[in-house]
Amino acid sequence: MSTPPLAGAGMPPGAFSGAQAQAAREVNTASLCRIGQETVQDIVFRTMEIFQLLRNMQLPNGVTYHTATYQDRLGKLQEHLRQLSILFRKLRLVYDKCNENCAGLDPVPIEQLIPYVEEDGSKHDDRGAASQLRFASEERREIMEVNK
Repeated sequence: MSTPPLAGAGMPPGAFSGAQAQAAREVNTASLCRIGQETVQDIVFRTMEIFQLLRNMQLPNGVTYHTATYQDRLGKLQEHLRQLSILFRKLRLVYDKCNENCAGLDPVPIEQLIPYVEEDGSKHDDRGAASQLRFASEERREIMEVNK
């Protein structure tokens, strides 16, 4: 997929339409993951606020309830629920975009992500060379002592 050149590359700033400008500033997957993490934190915060509002609400147990107080708390609760719904939609968009960006990647087996000493050939070769060098050095020292 080719992306259009950025606005500063010899073109006037207003040369792109809205869709092309958004395609030009494509976000990488790491940034999307950070945005997703922040969105999850916002969802948790909003949910805690909703539970706080619900905990502070008084149940109508035959007690006269002030209509203004009820309307105020109901409005706050509805606003928090609306914001929570928006945050979940945002999280879904971020999730879909991350999956789209990672669709072409080949999955790596977990076993390959963990470095095993037995399987790591380059480290093993370095250790083998080091042990051979140490062995040769000790052998040379022994020969020198025998010759003296």
